[in-house]
Amino acid sequence: MSVTFLRYVTRIRLENHFAPQICQARLLSGADAVSALRPFYFAVHPDFFGQFPRERAVNENSLKRLNGYLESLQKPGFRSLQPTQLTFYVRDTEPDKSLSPCLIPSAGFRAVSFTLQTRDVLSTVLGVLKSCSLSTEHVHNLKISVGPPQQKYEAGVPFYRPIKWDKTYYSFTGFKDPDEELEKAERMKPTFSSWLSNNEASAAKKHKESLPQRAELKRLRKELCHKLGLADIRWQRSWGVAHRCSQLHSLSRLSQQNPESLRNIKGHTVIFTDQSGVNAAGHVMLGTMDVHHQWAKLFEKLPSYGDLIIQTSMLEERISHLLGGIQVIHVDKLQPVLLLEEYYSTLSAFYKRLFSMRIPFHPRSLQGLQMTLENDRSSPSLHESGHFNIPTICEPSTLQWFIQTKAQEARRRMKRREEEALFEEALQGTQHHQHPDDTLL
Repeated sequence: MSVTFLRYVTRIRLENHFAPQICQARLLSGADAVSALRPFYFAVHPDFFGQFPRERAVNENSLKRLNGYLESLQKPGFRSLQPTQLTFYVRDTEPDKSLSPCLIPSAGFRAVSFTLQTRDVLSTVLGVLKSCSLSTEHVHNLKISVGPPQQKYEAGVPFYRPIKWDKTYYSFTGFKDPDEELEKAERMKPTFSSWLSNNEASAAKKHKESLPQRAELKRLRKELCHKLGLADIRWQRSWGVAHRCSQLHSLSRLSQQNPESLRNIKGHTVIFTDQSGVNAAGHVMLGTMDVHHQWAKLFEKLPSYGDLIIQTSMLEERISHLLGGIQVIHVDKLQPVLLLEEYYSTLSAFYKRLFSMRIPFHPRSLQGLQMTLENDRSSPSLHESGHFNIPTICEPSTLQWFIQTKAQEARRRMKRREEEALFEEALQGTQHHQHPDDTLL
């Protein structure tokens, strides 16, 4: 009985001594990493952020950088990487009860930022999952290969060293030298100019084939604007030409089948998007997945939005008056799509908070500048276009200090943006004069 007990104690001590070394030697392959990060990909994939173009772009960029980091860790001869700062918007597929409700916006996602500075794939994967408050239990169940621990070994302990063959070995056997292949691949990476040259013929052919459809789209758009008295027709997403034509045909059929329902749409701008309603700018949004009955119901309700549009405009003016004449705007291309009701609620909450603060701004001192309100930010920022991004819960002292210290830089960026817009307009005018049938829609 005592011998059995001693064997048991000895085995436990050995396991406790060698377990950390074994765990540190576990490595993830590329396929294992993809499998382990599957819950993360499901939570941040850009396809789930169709209604939020800014968050979609942030996740696309961060995913590219994360994948590049993981690929670099697996390259032969890897030594070290610079720390990489990443930001993701994580969907709350299974809300974590430990998170404060104020950290989870009504849109159903939260912003997470972290820095990658690990030296192996396994640590990187675990770090990403933990930073996003995702479970790591499934990682330990993967069949992870055993490889060299990335640590210094004590004297007398066997250590791992990869075999580095002499160049004559590859010449004699005919095998490919991995170092030379890696250098060759780096040299063969296409530059932007070479990529344009390689794809010029294909792009010209596809463009020529699309001209009839583009002309049809232009004709339908012009006819509908004239027939319904619309200010403009736009698209929130970059759908193809054929898809856009089908959407215009659908609106045209509704105007023929139920012309009474479209009387209220005169003078409005129509935007085809993912949901139906009236956006923050007062434009009419038509959800491409909705049926004609839902569109007609929205058109009937349009007159009731008139008072709300006026009240929203008044709130913007009051906020502007309290902040030295700065203009409150909503940039559809850069901000999440907001229904008019949601935008009014955001403005109202910010105005009440601002009115109680009484921040001392000199009247009209910020006239000519612009700002946007954002619910998912914790600190103010200055956009490259020159407008301020202000969080709705910004502290008064922080808000005053940031706007006053960045006002001159904001004016400089706005002037540069105006110059670039004039140059772009002139360039497009020249292109249209040379190729009038190639106008982009």
